[in-house]
Amino acid sequence: MAFDIEMIKKVYSNFPAHVEAARKLVGKPLTYTEKILYAHLCEKAASPYKRGADYVDFAPDRVAMQDATAQMALLQFMQAGIAKAAVPSTVHCDHLITAKVGAEKDLAFANAESKEVYDFLGSVSNKYGIGFWKPGAGIIHQVVLENYAFPGGMMIGTDSHTVNAGGLGMVAIGVGGADACDVMAGLPWELKMPKLIGIKLTGKLSGWASAKDVILKVAGILTVKGGTDKIIEYFGDGAISLSCTGKGTICNMGAEVGATTSTFGYDESMSRYLKATGRADVATLADGIKAHLTGDPEVYANPSLYFDEVIEINLSELEPHVNGPFTPDLATPISKLKEAAEKNGWPLKIEAGLIGSCTNSSYEDIARAVSLAKQVSAKGLKSKAEFMINPGSEQIRYTIERDGFLDVFDKVGATVFTNACGPCIGMWDRVGAEKQEKNTIIHSFNRNFAKRADGNPNTYAFVASPEIVTALAIAGNLSFNPITDTLLNEKGEKVKLDEPTGNELPPKGFAVEDAGYQAPAADGSSVKVLVEPTSKRLQLLDPFAAWDGKEFTGLKLLIKAKGKCTTDHISMAGPWLKFRGHLDNISNNMLIGAVNYFNEKTDSVKNQITGAYEGVPVVQRQYKAKGISSIVVGDENYGEGSSREHAAMEPRHLGVKVVLVKSFARIHETNLKKQGMLAVTFVNNADYDKIKEDDIIDITGISTFALGKNLTLTATHSDGSKASFEVKHSYNAQQIEWFKAGGALNIIRMNAGK
Repeated sequence: MAFDIEMIKKVYSNFPAHVEAARKLVGKPLTYTEKILYAHLCEKAASPYKRGADYVDFAPDRVAMQDATAQMALLQFMQAGIAKAAVPSTVHCDHLITAKVGAEKDLAFANAESKEVYDFLGSVSNKYGIGFWKPGAGIIHQVVLENYAFPGGMMIGTDSHTVNAGGLGMVAIGVGGADACDVMAGLPWELKMPKLIGIKLTGKLSGWASAKDVILKVAGILTVKGGTDKIIEYFGDGAISLSCTGKGTICNMGAEVGATTSTFGYDESMSRYLKATGRADVATLADGIKAHLTGDPEVYANPSLYFDEVIEINLSELEPHVNGPFTPDLATPISKLKEAAEKNGWPLKIEAGLIGSCTNSSYEDIARAVSLAKQVSAKGLKSKAEFMINPGSEQIRYTIERDGFLDVFDKVGATVFTNACGPCIGMWDRVGAEKQEKNTIIHSFNRNFAKRADGNPNTYAFVASPEIVTALAIAGNLSFNPITDTLLNEKGEKVKLDEPTGNELPPKGFAVEDAGYQAPAADGSSVKVLVEPTSKRLQLLDPFAAWDGKEFTGLKLLIKAKGKCTTDHISMAGPWLKFRGHLDNISNNMLIGAVNYFNEKTDSVKNQITGAYEGVPVVQRQYKAKGISSIVVGDENYGEGSSREHAAMEPRHLGVKVVLVKSFARIHETNLKKQGMLAVTFVNNADYDKIKEDDIIDITGISTFALGKNLTLTATHSDGSKASFEVKHSYNAQQIEWFKAGGALNIIRMNAGK
């Protein structure tokens, strides 16, 4: 029996009528994405929404939060004055567990180290009717796929890889905690109507190619910002041939191209997966309306008429890819990897191979990796690199242990970490990383930004499928192509690895003793949530101040960031995750990873009070103490990556008033708006060059802040000369009210008692 089955029944009972009404409104056949979006409107639409332009209010079916982001989301929700979450919601404890020794010891250490945080999250969940998944239960996106995702549904989650649920036919979107608060409070959730990319998959995967290679190739085509403000819809015979979890992998890494989300239409693979994970009731309901749970036939017959962009990939010809280093969109076919590595000076020796994470931890993924690990002893080989596994959930871990997979991994010297994110999000206590030696690792995760996995800026991290990761870990060399190359075994014989094989689903079915779920109290009104005033991990929030009605004048330039500036650069993870529930403490990592344009250094900016170069938060705290506001300037796709709203809350907390960039990543721009920040972009990107290190900056036009009306920036240089130019914004009327109120949460709080 599925969770929240009555909610799913209600969605499905209304779905056909919503689709028919949308088809009449739009006046043409519908993509699957449009069917879900129009079926989840808060109010009936009077006319079709314009893609890429119109802001739309939606009513998602559920909310999911992971422990690192849930802390701030729930601290905000506690301020909203709401007695119980208005939609089904869950918290998943997966981010705060350090990978170091192995599952048992690492989990015990996390339970002790983060007891205060887990107790807080458990009690808040209990009080407000939120399902709680304990530490060790699994990674949020794998647990959601196994328990909550359903075709045709809409979900938001406080993690950018919420999009993983598109593998089960959802429109699932990563957001900041303030957005989650809106939905849990029963309010509409706002999103700009996305443009649509249609990706037609033909043929069928074979040999070494896997679903991961589809998205690795797509990342190379679209780049890290090619999907911004767009939803990707996959279709075609090739899409139908993929497993449900393979579809999830593809959707998961859609976050790496900036896509709002990705999805697939309902098919037999999803039906099989629902039944295998104990949700035959959902499969039966979906089968009853399956004609509506995919795009209309006319759309797939002539996709260019219905999508804003169309890409076609033949799976039969798809070659395994290895993406990286330092960015997930640098895509290299395996046949070209040796050449690229030698040309670019990438270290060829592979020190570590890691598989699992929310991207690739399905039974099928592990089974195919095991088929290669078995060949180590069978062919007289010895694995050359360290090998580590993060199972996606306790259900996966228990099942692969029962089926003997863990024994196989043990024989090749692998370390099995906790069912948690671990190295994927920087929670890897890697021996020797502090030496910052140049080295190469390869993993089946989704992101590979500098410092992300182990904190070492000189770790060259490459992204590949679990199969390719396993093969290259066995070989220990980036130049190895398992499709064509041989290895020398312990006897000096040349041997070739057989192609990977593995079942889509466990032949004996899934099994688990304790999945790790804790249901909330039926009535949480008497549950007490305690936060110690002296806590270093948790801090109750004070509302941000409302706009004082004045223009922004006398802003000091805090930093002009150069090049890639992701949310990892703005608010690092790793050791900083422990402070995710304490805004003031975590603000000490604000922008410490951003490269200063003027000296090419990180965490080194000029203090305009003293003239000295100091750390970014150190300087900003001095500005705040003296009542001086500041501005941050950035480059293209600023805020790429994680959904973490700390990257928006920290500048707000420390007194930054404006973030001015060439372009924003979607989630980060929304997070800035939600927190009452002024997020603006250059009208002319060349004006970025006009910003000087000692500038004092005024932003005017705020007193008449209006939709589509540009603001004016005037920079006064140290020699007294000035540069003046227009900057633009994308605020609509509601978002302008967020700005004036000092943040969206202040409006929720004001309206809670009405």
